[in-house]
Amino acid sequence: MCGICGAVWTDPRRALASAHLSAMMDRIVHRGPDDSGTYRDNHAALGFRRLAIVDLEGGHQPLSNEDGTVWTVFNGEIYNFPALRHRLEARGHTLRSKGDTEVLVHLYEDEGTEMFALLRGMFALAIWDAPRRRLILGRDRLGQKPLIYRHDGSRLAFASELKALLALPEQDVPRRVDALAVDEYLTYGYVPQPRTILEDVNKLPPAHHAVWHEGTLRIERYWSPDWNLQRRRPIEDDINELRATLADAVCEQMIADVPLGAFLSGGIDSTIIVGLMQQAASRPVKTFAIGFADPAYDETRYAELAAQHLGTEHQTFMVEPKAWETLPLLAWQFDEPFADSSALPTWHMARESRQAVTVALTGDAGDELFGGYDRYRALALTELFHRLPAAPRRWIGGTMIRVLPRSARSRTRLRAVERIFERINESAAERYLGWMTAFDEAGRLMLYSDAQLDLLASTASLQPEQATTDPASLLAQAWAQAGRRDRVTQAMVGDLLTYLPGDLLAKVDLASMAHGLECRGPFLDHRVVELAAAMPLDRKLRFRPGRSKVVLKEAFADLLPKSIRSRRKMGFGVPVGRWFQDELKHELRDILLDRSCLDRGLFRPDSIRTLVADHIEGRREHGHRLWALVMLELWFRNHIDGSSTRPDQEP
Repeated sequence: MCGICGAVWTDPRRALASAHLSAMMDRIVHRGPDDSGTYRDNHAALGFRRLAIVDLEGGHQPLSNEDGTVWTVFNGEIYNFPALRHRLEARGHTLRSKGDTEVLVHLYEDEGTEMFALLRGMFALAIWDAPRRRLILGRDRLGQKPLIYRHDGSRLAFASELKALLALPEQDVPRRVDALAVDEYLTYGYVPQPRTILEDVNKLPPAHHAVWHEGTLRIERYWSPDWNLQRRRPIEDDINELRATLADAVCEQMIADVPLGAFLSGGIDSTIIVGLMQQAASRPVKTFAIGFADPAYDETRYAELAAQHLGTEHQTFMVEPKAWETLPLLAWQFDEPFADSSALPTWHMARESRQAVTVALTGDAGDELFGGYDRYRALALTELFHRLPAAPRRWIGGTMIRVLPRSARSRTRLRAVERIFERINESAAERYLGWMTAFDEAGRLMLYSDAQLDLLASTASLQPEQATTDPASLLAQAWAQAGRRDRVTQAMVGDLLTYLPGDLLAKVDLASMAHGLECRGPFLDHRVVELAAAMPLDRKLRFRPGRSKVVLKEAFADLLPKSIRSRRKMGFGVPVGRWFQDELKHELRDILLDRSCLDRGLFRPDSIRTLVADHIEGRREHGHRLWALVMLELWFRNHIDGSSTRPDQEP
């Protein structure tokens, strides 16, 4: 696991200075504290920071083929590299190292960009073909590893993290905030690909590769499974194939020359992954859990139960409101505004786990693949409601909204029912987005200043090349990939294509790599993804209590204690609503009601004051909205107002 950066250029006057390459590498030293390296010629410069995981002695990068004509820098792991290595050696290639990186340059020599279809792993990579003056960028299928770039015609610069690009002079990477990206951030809680928070800086989307040649950039998708494919067969066949495929993925991802462990929440997904690890291991697996004093958010008792059942070596950490002190550093580490409050416990989990291990396996993507979220069940139930004629449907929905008492707490059954009926008469996609978003369209329009509304309109007119200027249509486009499936499956595919890479995987990568910890997700093996996607909905979700993830629970019943198998999903959030009403209300006011925030020009000051007052005084629950605004303001202070220097370091 590493950090990569570099640039290619057509005009010698745009050559990347050695000092600038070094500055880029310094910004991502946390991703690779063990080693560094550079490559330079008349048209390209590559930089590398290494976290040593496999082939500790021979994994130095940049790395080339035999004659030094093809070079690569690579972040990630290729799990099937031994088979690819044997294939290449049989074809006459000579490989000098024992790891996976050298496989890439030789595979490129044989396959060109078709190589990506042969890779099984998580990766972001750059390959410089010097004789052809061609740069290849590539990113893994599900988007586990990030890759950011800026292309201005005569030069393309790239890096694992945006902060590395921000090490370049402002004339090379202007700090112009994209108004459309801000709108998307407030909608989703993150900035979806391909946009970033800055104009003219982009993310390479998952499952895509890019080819730069003589100033021209071409981006293509290399993996696009048929999300409409549904295979119905005896459930025993699905169970057997799922068990074998996931077990194989776990075994592959346990290969490391450094200490290895796992995050264990006590939920279905992480318990299964740890159980499979324990079956493959010769000693107890090291597992880690994090919790809160608030029982509505604390899962540690289930994690301890799972650890006892599986026989792991388990540690528990607790997060309290004082973790707020970490927020400036967290906002710096996350190069863009990021509103998922679970980034905070993930950050602390990674920091503490890194004391014992260098690699940790996770249960990421189990919910998206097997129907684990409560919102999938809500969508299925409301689709049944939508079979009623329009008039009685509207009457029932309106009546429920009027008679339900208002709840100021976010984690109650009453609030869940209230959220369902607030949007009961909307279309499926609108309804789903409403459950997902912090600020819906009406909320954003009430929040924006007149100047920001004008800027949003003008920016939209100047970016016709972008796929859309309507945040809601991003989700609709993702749903359309499975347009012939049922609505719930469409939502699950939509989450795989948007929420998973944009929120969950970005969170895990940035929070873990901040501490030099590599996280791997066996559910993200594309064989597991394709297998799960083809299963009919009733293999995943049924209406009886505890009947989500049906096939997953049946396939791995031996690994799951009964109390875990039947429990409701809790999630991995932070009690920000309570914190902002009690322990952290003064800090909340200090940030959002500070003159620098109110005068920034994005929002109406009165709207911000009203949100803060309503929440603190208990009139409405705005915890997650306020968290989103806090993280946006801290991002501005770190990356726009300041020098992008780590808050815990001297400038």
